[in-house]
Amino acid sequence: MSVDSVFVHKMWDDHELSKMVEGGVPFPMLSDGGGKVGGVFGVYLEDAGVEARGRFIIDPDGIIQGFEVLTPPVGRNVSESIRQIQAFQHVRKTKGTEATPSGWKPGKTTLKPGPDLVGKVWEVWKTKMAFDD
Repeated sequence: MSVDSVFVHKMWDDHELSKMVEGGVPFPMLSDGGGKVGGVFGVYLEDAGVEARGRFIIDPDGIIQGFEVLTPPVGRNVSESIRQIQAFQHVRKTKGTEATPSGWKPGKTTLKPGPDLVGKVWEVWKTKMAFDD
């Protein structure tokens, strides 16, 4: 979502994003003309009439699970955003019985949260996760 129109989003997806992400962005891009939504999330810069580059991952219950705000000179990584959404979906599906470590992708090893894991994440990482790729 940005203050850009849906037409600008379409051109951006057709001429830029589809060349960076196969098939383009796999979710709808929304227009926030006037910055009302950006204002709620604290990323609308009223003086400039633009929004900072913010990414908010909101679960089906309306709870913000993750966010990132970057200044315009620093680009975002759509693939990383999709990976994080997949990780949040996996954790939700398992009702928190599994956790996804840094860089986790679907089908890779997860962690089982609990007292037995405390102080031993490095061991699990060393023996299982390092060899997932």
